[in-house]
Amino acid sequence: MSSLSPLPPQLPRKSLGSQVYDSIREAIVSLKLEPGQMIYENELAETLGVSRTPIREAIRLLVGEELLDVLPQKGTRIAYISERKVTETRFIREQLEQGAFRIAARVWQAEVHRTQKEAIVQLLEEQRAAAAREDITEFLRLDEAFHRMLLELTGNSTLLNVIYHMRAHLNRLRYLALKQFHDMHRVLAEHEQLFAAIESKDETATVRLLEQHFGQLNTELPSLREAFSHYFTD
Repeated sequence: MSSLSPLPPQLPRKSLGSQVYDSIREAIVSLKLEPGQMIYENELAETLGVSRTPIREAIRLLVGEELLDVLPQKGTRIAYISERKVTETRFIREQLEQGAFRIAARVWQAEVHRTQKEAIVQLLEEQRAAAAREDITEFLRLDEAFHRMLLELTGNSTLLNVIYHMRAHLNRLRYLALKQFHDMHRVLAEHEQLFAAIESKDETATVRLLEQHFGQLNTELPSLREAFSHYFTD
């Protein structure tokens, strides 16, 4: 479990169980814990510096998300990447975000959303820096933060929660794509175009750009399956 690090001091209003869950989940998404790898409660507890109780709870939740497989008499395994699951979640997330980004473009007001604009511009600069140093993990984290900031403009907390719990299957593939094709600067440019369309209140352009943004994986998937066949199932 050398790919994991001990947890930092507990954050305010964030339970230890949530920290453990987030830490293991992020390690799965960033492929620090690789598809097919076996994991064990006692090793995770020792590595993260916690008892086995929050580890068990995190495992239960991650099994429910189909990110972990429980193998009778053997233990717990990081789930392989399912092309079917990736395709399903990409479709649902794209449909949800198209509607949400359309609303974001519709409600955007320069004066009202000055604070949000400053935060988004700062985030894009941080993403540019991550791309320059080829930090895929940080780039992908900032990618999700960018989408979340725009989704928050809808004021729909249920939507945010649904998309969060769907993103892991898709993001494992996106991590592989960034690693294989070194196209972080292209992704960043697409983010800048998306934000410009929202600022212009151009709903049609926003949806078109988002379709292109998500659609890139369709052409990348065959190459990724060939290069990382040991990570995939179905």
